[in-house]
Amino acid sequence: MKRVEDWRLLRGRGRYLDDLRFPAPLHSAFLRSPHAHARIRALELGRARAMAGVVSVFDGAEIHRWCRPIRAVVTAPGFIASDCPVLARDKVRFVGEAVALVVAESRYAAADAVDAVAVDYEPLAPVVDAATAMAAEAPLLHEEAGTNVLYRHHLESPGVAAAFENADLVLTAAFETPRATGVPIEPRGCVAEFDRATERLTLWSSTQVPHILRTVLAELLEMDESRIRVAAPDVGGGFGVKGQLYPEEVAVCVAARVLGRPVKWVEDRRESFLASIHAREHRYEVEAAVQRDGRIAGLRARVVVDCGAYSIYPYTVATEPAHAASLLPGPYDFQPYACDAFGVVTNKCPTAPYRGVSRPSANFVTERLIDMIARRLDLDPMEVRFCNLIRDDQFPYRTAAGVVFDSGRYGTAVRRALESVDYARFRPEQKDAWRQNRYLGVGLSIYVETSAGGSWSFKRRGMPVAGFDMSLVRVLPTAKVEVFTSAASQGQSHETVFGQLVADTLGMPLERVTVAEGDTQLVAYGTGTFGSRSAVMAGGATLLAARRVRDRALRVAAHLLEAAPPDVVLEDGRFTVRGAEARTVRWEDVARAAYLGTSQLPADLGPGLEATASYDLPVDHLPCSYGVHSAVVEVDPETGRFAIRKYVIVEDCGTMLNPVVVEGQLHGALAQGIGTASGEVLVYDQGGQLLTASLMDYPVPTAAQVPPVEIHHLVTPSPYTLTGAKGMAEGAAVAPPAMLANAICDALRPFGVEIMALPLTAERVRGAILAAATAGAAPRP
Repeated sequence: MKRVEDWRLLRGRGRYLDDLRFPAPLHSAFLRSPHAHARIRALELGRARAMAGVVSVFDGAEIHRWCRPIRAVVTAPGFIASDCPVLARDKVRFVGEAVALVVAESRYAAADAVDAVAVDYEPLAPVVDAATAMAAEAPLLHEEAGTNVLYRHHLESPGVAAAFENADLVLTAAFETPRATGVPIEPRGCVAEFDRATERLTLWSSTQVPHILRTVLAELLEMDESRIRVAAPDVGGGFGVKGQLYPEEVAVCVAARVLGRPVKWVEDRRESFLASIHAREHRYEVEAAVQRDGRIAGLRARVVVDCGAYSIYPYTVATEPAHAASLLPGPYDFQPYACDAFGVVTNKCPTAPYRGVSRPSANFVTERLIDMIARRLDLDPMEVRFCNLIRDDQFPYRTAAGVVFDSGRYGTAVRRALESVDYARFRPEQKDAWRQNRYLGVGLSIYVETSAGGSWSFKRRGMPVAGFDMSLVRVLPTAKVEVFTSAASQGQSHETVFGQLVADTLGMPLERVTVAEGDTQLVAYGTGTFGSRSAVMAGGATLLAARRVRDRALRVAAHLLEAAPPDVVLEDGRFTVRGAEARTVRWEDVARAAYLGTSQLPADLGPGLEATASYDLPVDHLPCSYGVHSAVVEVDPETGRFAIRKYVIVEDCGTMLNPVVVEGQLHGALAQGIGTASGEVLVYDQGGQLLTASLMDYPVPTAAQVPPVEIHHLVTPSPYTLTGAKGMAEGAAVAPPAMLANAICDALRPFGVEIMALPLTAERVRGAILAAATAGAAPRP
């Protein structure tokens, strides 16, 4: 089925944030700090205020007369809260932090006036890596906290000490994954408008979470939430980058409220790299207790996450370290596990969830460990996986970290992937290739994607997030259908998928159904679109609402047909009496009667054909999709470059509501996963300056770097969700780094290479070869 959205978007008829037009709009620009860490001694705004076209200039003192600082809080043990100013006041904490806001008649005038703002900074020593920040003598980013470690998390299950005492092998290793970001094709932006007559504020924002924004804006601006509307127009990609509150959104709202005119801000690409959230700068120190047959008996880990300068609302510095700690055991069956995880603030851009959150990093560690164990014990890596994988008869399975996996066929998925790359035939061919000085390798990674967090999930993490979603389905008098849902698409095909659910339930063509979302004025309260949740949560609410409308329509039809409701059947847009198919009415008849013939209906029916429903997960578990990625690569040891010769994905997201959409998500996530694996890294120097602040320095993959992919589907419905579907939008971004690292190391086994960090650049691969030669693992190539 073709996507409903495409006729509009592919013809240039999308309506994105920068397309919105307003009467007498003002434009804004932010002055951003050139220092990673400095005190603000003074700001001189007079020259900027006097420039032609400038309407107002706000500094931190002025802006905070109208709003509170942002304070992201979770109730998790070990968390220390800290403020994030809307505009920096006494101190700046990363390069790119907003210091002043200029509002002018044009974007050009605003940009010119930004250059006229003079700031007297007192530079302070920057703290640009987590290890330094954790030292007792390190400069403090937030003096009131008394430490740079704003989150500490310890978890431990029974039997860890015994597992290591009885192990045949204890494998110790350290891994690093670098800082990255989502790079949506549309940068962030917002427009705020304040109506002084009604004292109502409207914020249009390229956001994933309209209702979350409205609730927190009401708190920060000290306004009645009913007087705030947040609306997301078409959004050109999010990937988590647009899934939180940003200081710029608050500042623009304040400016519109003070000035009484619409105020617009659209981020440029350099600002996006400097100030839109980063993610995944992790360091892992792990020990695995292993038996001689390759079975993992226990795991110990220490995880340190560089969280940047501030806790981002609503996730905080706790999200990435806690997520990493919960995911390290992966899809493997062992219980003894201990982990200490730390969220550390540094003088860099703040971090928050980006597609996959901590999964790509944790999966890199776990799947590299599996291959390293196999090499140490002279076993096949797949043999080690099979002896450790959770079996089909063990579901639902509670992992060593306490996460419950609902369902799956992990072994079947691995076997399907190995068949697709012809693993049994590959091994002898690989040896022949080595003899010809061609270095072929095969890699595999299996991941589990916890998805669709409900209210209990956010409560357990202590986050101020609802967790449920809501939808309204309305059949109009013309028998056309409107759907309003609390989801907020950034390209996930909601109009198509939610429309399908309703059309199928009501037995009518998809063309009759329109879907609206992302506007707090139109839709009931809900959580939004992130964390692979919409198909399960908003989809569940939409399906429930559609079923209620169908049941009501059956009662109306029964009255028109003079039959009992249980005897009426809805098929192909017609209501018929079971056993008397000649007696029939159409949807048009039922809809008209429900609105224009209510005087003839039973009193208990009342007018209209609409229903609102909410959906939340009924149990305290998450639906868990999973997948296996495998590839054959060829590595040139002289240059360190590698080429992907074949790429296979086997995925299982339960019931596929639309297989075309599922495969589109797999292709898109794969591209981002390959970017993470092959070269995307945000590099800061020792002064805290971002060195990769453009697309010339941050190499997002092009079509030339993303290989053709062979996709296979398994379908293991979730027992916990209404449709059996599981969220799956992030999974294909998780596996590529680990899988490609395993494939490269497999190709370079004659050199004794082990890769412990990302990205897999030619320089890193070549360096690993030379390091192995220097260590005596193999002759120098």
